[in-house]
Amino acid sequence: MTPELLTLLQQVDTPTVCNAIEVAEGKRGFDAFTRGTLLASAPDAPAMVGYARTAKIAAVAPPSEPPEVIKARRMAYYKYMAEAPAPAVTVIEDLDYPNAIGAYWGEINTTVHKGFGISGALTNGVMRDLGDLPEGFPVVAGSIGPSHGFVHVREIDTPVEVFGLRIQPSDLVHADRHGAVVIPPEVMPRLENAIKTLLETEKLVLEPARSQGFSFEEFSNAWARFEKART
Repeated sequence: MTPELLTLLQQVDTPTVCNAIEVAEGKRGFDAFTRGTLLASAPDAPAMVGYARTAKIAAVAPPSEPPEVIKARRMAYYKYMAEAPAPAVTVIEDLDYPNAIGAYWGEINTTVHKGFGISGALTNGVMRDLGDLPEGFPVVAGSIGPSHGFVHVREIDTPVEVFGLRIQPSDLVHADRHGAVVIPPEVMPRLENAIKTLLETEKLVLEPARSQGFSFEEFSNAWARFEKART
């Protein structure tokens, strides 16, 4: 990914990226995105963009493995996150979903991950400490709760699923308050141009529609220009 494309992806929202992927592919039907409603810790924050560093957690019941095993895996998890090549996004599947209760993402954990240089966190699990999370590290989560429960790491660097979206380690993830999408590697060479083309063609409808006295005739003409530009 070029620095120019990274900057552009950080400036646009996830629906724009979904549409741009279809432009790059030349067809509709792209489906590597989340389903359902997620919650954003900072709804007005820019999108998080990065290659997935994945893990699975659980929190409803105490871990059944020996404490030394749990501790070793926890430290291995943090080492794995600290060594993530930039840009990176943490993607955590809570195995207790849809009954997740353990808030893995609070003030301390978000601050630690931000210190590692990670761009943000995506999870089907729980977040807390809203108002105390560090600026510049958005969390997109399944729910909000007050306690961490018995939260512990179960797996590291394995495929995960968050709201219907399967994510492999190192997949390129774009996420914001709308949800998340995995960007297919095959569209990367065309994605920057696709995003720019999409933004320009949308102006053909949006600018007339925002003007005074907008009529159906103006809409019809604008839509014709819009559809011609997309072909």
